[in-house]
Amino acid sequence: MTNLTHEDYLIRPPITQWSKIIREAEKIVGYPTSFMNLRWLLSDEFANMAMHLRKVVDSNHPLMKTAKSVIYNEHNNLQPWGLVILLLSKAVNPPMSPLQASKVNESQRNLAELTEMIRTGHSVHRGLLNIPRGKYKDFDTELFANKIAILIGDYLLVTANGMLARLKNQDLSYLISTALRDISEGEFFGDRDSQNMPLPGKPLSMLDLYEINSDTLPFDVTNVLGSPTKEWTLRTLYDGGSLFGRGCEGAVLLAGKGKKEQERAYLLGCHLSLVWQAASDLQKFTTNNKESFSLVSAPVLFALNESPDLYEEIEKFKNDLRELDYDALKSCVLKTNAIEQTRMLFSTNSKIASRYADMFGNCESIRTIKRLIETLL
Repeated sequence: MTNLTHEDYLIRPPITQWSKIIREAEKIVGYPTSFMNLRWLLSDEFANMAMHLRKVVDSNHPLMKTAKSVIYNEHNNLQPWGLVILLLSKAVNPPMSPLQASKVNESQRNLAELTEMIRTGHSVHRGLLNIPRGKYKDFDTELFANKIAILIGDYLLVTANGMLARLKNQDLSYLISTALRDISEGEFFGDRDSQNMPLPGKPLSMLDLYEINSDTLPFDVTNVLGSPTKEWTLRTLYDGGSLFGRGCEGAVLLAGKGKKEQERAYLLGCHLSLVWQAASDLQKFTTNNKESFSLVSAPVLFALNESPDLYEEIEKFKNDLRELDYDALKSCVLKTNAIEQTRMLFSTNSKIASRYADMFGNCESIRTIKRLIETLL
C-alpha cells in the first residue's frame, strides 16, 4: 500500500488564529471534537495493540507518522471533519423537544466520530509498506509494523461500522457504504509504483473541470487521467472527499431534511475537501521546509501539463518513485505556472464551498464554517 499517511493531509495555518476558530466552533457544538479520537485511543482493545507500537517507535515506518498526527496534531489539523459535520448539524436541526433533540444530536455526533474513524483507519492502511526480503535493513521490524498497522486500521474500520449499524438508519448506512466503495476504488485508480505510490496520468493538454454530482453511482473515470484539474479532483474525492461529503449529507439526513438539502450538504463537503487539499498542496511548494509532496498533487499535474518532458523524467522511475530526485522536480514545477493555477483552483473551490454554505442560512454555525475557509485565504 502507499506510504502517504494521514500527515500528508495536514497543513499548518496560523496557529493562534486557527486554534481560536476551532475553540469557538467547539463551544457552538458543545463538544470537544479535537479529542474525538480519544474514545478509541483509550479503549482496552486499542491499548493492547498500542503496547506493540513501542517495538517500532524508532523505525521510519509510516505508521509512526500517522500515530503522531492523530495524537498531537488535532488542533492543527486543516481538515476538522467531525467539527464541520457538527456545525452543519447545528445549523439544520429543527426546533424540537429536549428528548428528541438529545437523540438527534447523539446520532449526529456518532456520525461525526465514525467518519473520523474511517478516515484515520484508511490512513493507517495506506501506510503499509511493500517489503521485499533483503532490501530492507530492518526487515523484521518493518514487517511487524505492517502487521500492527493492519490490526489498528481494521479495528478502527470495524468499530466505525459497528457505530453506523447501531444508528439503525438504512439510508445513512447506504450513504457511508458508497463512500467506502469510493475509497476502495481509489486504490486502483491510475498506475502505481512498487510501493503503491500513485503515478500521474500521461498529460493530455486538457484543462476541463470534473463535474461533481450527488448521485451514489461510482465516479465517472472517462478521460480523467492526464487532465490535471479533472484528475486532481477525482483523486481528492477518492482519497476522502466523498466520505466527508457523505458525512455532511448524513448529518442533514438525520436532521430530517429533504433530498435537496442533502445534496447541497454533500457538495459542500466535497468542495471543502478540495479547498483543504489545494491549500495543502500549495503549502508544500511555497514553504522552505523539506516536506514531501505527492506526484499527483495539483502543482505537479499542472506542471506536467505545461511541460510534458517532466512526465518522461518521472516515467524513468515508475517502478520505485523513491529513486526520483524530488528536489529537482520541485524546482522544475516552480518554474512553470503551476502554483498560480493551483491558487486559482483553491479560490474557485473556496467560492463554491462558501456558496453552498450560504444555502443553509446565516446562523453562527455556518458563519464559523466560512471562517474556517477564509482563514486560509
